[in-house]
Amino acid sequence: MADIKTRDAVKGTIKTIDKAAVASERMKLAYSKIKSKAEQGYYADENSATEYAADRVSAASERITNEGVHQFNKQGQKAVKTTKDNIVKAKDKISEFKQKRAAKAAEQRMSGNSVQTYRSTVSRSTDKAVKGAQQTEKTIKQTARSGKKTVKTAAKGTVKTTQKSVKTAQATSKAAIKTAEHTAKATQAAAKASVKAAQRAAQAARATAKATIVAVKAAVKATIAAVKAIIAGTKALIAAIAAGGWVAVVVILVICLIGMLVGSVFGIFFAGEDSGNGMTMQTVVREINTEYDTRLDEIKSDTAYDVLEMSGSRAVWKEVLAVYSVKTTTDPDNPQEVATMDDNKKQLLTDIFWEMNEISSRTESKTETVVTETDDGHGNIVQTETTQTRTYLYITVSHKTAEEMADQYGFDDEQRQMLSELLADENNSLWSQVLYGISVGDGEIVTVALSQVGNIGGQPYWSWYGFNSRVEWCACFVSWCANECGYIENGVIPKFAGCIQGSEWFKERGQWQDGSFTPEAGHIIFFDWEGDGLTDHVGIVERVENGTVYTVEGNSGDACRQNSYSIGSSVIYGYGIPAY
Repeated sequence: MADIKTRDAVKGTIKTIDKAAVASERMKLAYSKIKSKAEQGYYADENSATEYAADRVSAASERITNEGVHQFNKQGQKAVKTTKDNIVKAKDKISEFKQKRAAKAAEQRMSGNSVQTYRSTVSRSTDKAVKGAQQTEKTIKQTARSGKKTVKTAAKGTVKTTQKSVKTAQATSKAAIKTAEHTAKATQAAAKASVKAAQRAAQAARATAKATIVAVKAAVKATIAAVKAIIAGTKALIAAIAAGGWVAVVVILVICLIGMLVGSVFGIFFAGEDSGNGMTMQTVVREINTEYDTRLDEIKSDTAYDVLEMSGSRAVWKEVLAVYSVKTTTDPDNPQEVATMDDNKKQLLTDIFWEMNEISSRTESKTETVVTETDDGHGNIVQTETTQTRTYLYITVSHKTAEEMADQYGFDDEQRQMLSELLADENNSLWSQVLYGISVGDGEIVTVALSQVGNIGGQPYWSWYGFNSRVEWCACFVSWCANECGYIENGVIPKFAGCIQGSEWFKERGQWQDGSFTPEAGHIIFFDWEGDGLTDHVGIVERVENGTVYTVEGNSGDACRQNSYSIGSSVIYGYGIPAY
């Protein structure tokens, strides 16, 4: 009896299932490649048209593919289920067949007559089993063909849709790229135009800035010149405004700011210029100094005396001017600016000066025993005592400080604050410029010397040097001024109490010029009053103007004074030239 190859049905079924799985994998692989290609070629940067198109393509492809896979899985799962059911039925048929065959064999052993019946039964069962297996195989093949067709249809649709979407994305991307290129070209052109415009604007700005600087400098200079400059500046501004232009506006703002400054207590720092009437702060200060010296001379000339003793010092000029500035600009009845000088303001300043400085004098007669020595003609010294009554003239200068004047005038807290700000050390160079026309540098010793003008008796100088009582103190004064500037410590000027000692110091160092020399501010001037070729007085050169040497001297009539001499005067011994 031939064997029934029922396993072929099972084996074929397994092959069919493999083919369906391979088809599914191929479809998935094709989808993956298509999606990867679309992503690699058309996904662009964010916020672009290309990105938008690629995103749309990707989304559409994914939706189509997912739908195809879903349908395939649905059909495949159904086919697999049917196949499994058929396999179970086939197994049941085979099991049933085996059981019947075993029974038939038993029957054959029991009865030969039953063989035919058994065969007939087996034949019918086998036929049914074969037909069932064939039907199962047919069902599986149909399911496989249906799955393949479904997969192919879904894949083809997905590919076509994806390709179409990709082409759309390509077209959109190309259009976006062209648009971006046009935009970039337009942007580059605009940038070049902007750069050129900026360069032209910068050139114009530089030219305008130069013009503005010139205008501002002119405005500042005009403002410092006070009334005369203000009038001239006003006319210029009117002309500038009429001509138009923003430069005029800048000048106006600067003038306004400086005008506010000039109108305040700090306007005193602008008072060094001639305001159009021939008067400056320097000239007025010199006149008041001369008046001060005249009063001293008048006291000495109006009084008969045998011995003169002077002491004291006057107020420092910067304190006088600070009090004047605050009092004048904040006067509740008649406030005035202090940047300019006129006869009325000159009188105000003079009054304040004399309120801050007081000269007092007195005479005293003293009876003293005087010892005189004479030669008796034989080489013997004879001492003779006599009683004499001598008259002493005492002149004393006393002054008030700025704080004392603030109390006297009843300054409020705000006025006292103004006074303090004016007298701050950082303003010393401004005071030197206003008072003496000196800012910094070689004129520093001149500034110090001028600040001492008016001192009488020389006590601050000879006592600083180390003397216990008055000596001829002109050299002590020069040394004191040099020490205040740090020149002695630096070896620029020596510390000396005798004029000959000082002149020799400069000569030894090759820093000497004779009396015919034209000196400069800060040089040390030596005098020879007796014309004996020896120096007996010393001072400091303040300035040189129109062939005249102006000096500041200590112990000039026992006071610090300003004097003047013609260049080459016979009384000038020579000049020490400090290495400032």
